[in-house]
Amino acid sequence: MTHEQARSEFPVLERFAYLNAGTLGPLSRATLTAMEERARYDQEQGRGGRRWFESMLALRERVREDLAALIGTTADRVALLSSTTDGCNVVVSGLDLGPDDEVVTTDSEHPGLLLPLNVSGARVRVAEVAARPTESALETILSSVNSSTRLIALSHVLWTTGQVMPVHELRRETGLPVLVDGAQSVGAIPVAVGDLDYYTVSCQKWLCGPDPTGALYVRDPEALRISIPTYFAQTSIEPDGRFVPRAGAARFDSGWISPPYLTGLEAALQAAPDWRFERAAEMAARCRDALARQFEVVSEPGQATLVSFVPPGEPAEDAARLYEQRVVVRDLPRTGWLRASCGWWTNDEDVERLVAGLAR
Repeated sequence: MTHEQARSEFPVLERFAYLNAGTLGPLSRATLTAMEERARYDQEQGRGGRRWFESMLALRERVREDLAALIGTTADRVALLSSTTDGCNVVVSGLDLGPDDEVVTTDSEHPGLLLPLNVSGARVRVAEVAARPTESALETILSSVNSSTRLIALSHVLWTTGQVMPVHELRRETGLPVLVDGAQSVGAIPVAVGDLDYYTVSCQKWLCGPDPTGALYVRDPEALRISIPTYFAQTSIEPDGRFVPRAGAARFDSGWISPPYLTGLEAALQAAPDWRFERAAEMAARCRDALARQFEVVSEPGQATLVSFVPPGEPAEDAARLYEQRVVVRDLPRTGWLRASCGWWTNDEDVERLVAGLAR
């Protein structure tokens, strides 16, 4: 499938230069059709009979397997959740952190990670990486690690600048558990979890799945305490609430995830082209170069698929003005920046419309 053929599968691109997959990815015709057909099937089956229930469980396992293959692991280490925030809460609450423990993070993390860390009971040390070159990130983060550090928790790709953090190097250098927020990485850049301990996945962003859908990789599921049990995460339960958890990471599955959403996600995962990462990187580089001719670009070259820059006016107002011109970007609160998300579906015309819209 050519780029133009693949791009034509997204109806929104017929109307908008859509540059905001860092918030929500575009939905393809295949995804929309799959959701409609599943919703129709659910209604026809009454959403409760045995055949329907078995089909729903089989769907969950197929999606689990697809997500596991995407990040280089096995299905028994993947939990199905509704967001990366869910994954961060599952991990942080299951580690039993206390006031004598410390967690190291960075100064460019999303609230979906920061809020669970804040209520964990541990002291949070913040490594300042945002204003420094990416090549110094490893040394900067390591300088915050000490004998009290129980966890390193950070994004693989910073949601503000698109910088790629050295998550695997941190695991090797420290031997400490590493919780990775994968909201801006999975589907945007190649990901292999390797020896990482915990990795969250947002399926409604770069994977172009419906919201809310997400996942959590856990390297050793039995070693993490179950702190948020759900109906789908256990195999039996006693009258007093004692339960036997499911095997593997499925013990951390969140509650109900709508079958039409899971079906849409399955369609999105299966339709992603093999060349998606190379194309996304190419378009991010083109976008960065085009913006740099007129504006201050914050994102370094050679990083991920987010391009942040200083707009000519107030960011929120410029974002609203661009939207009226059918160009969708994100303003980043308290930074003074706009952020363009370049996916494999992005083309040169999208970038040209962005630059032209800013000049008006």
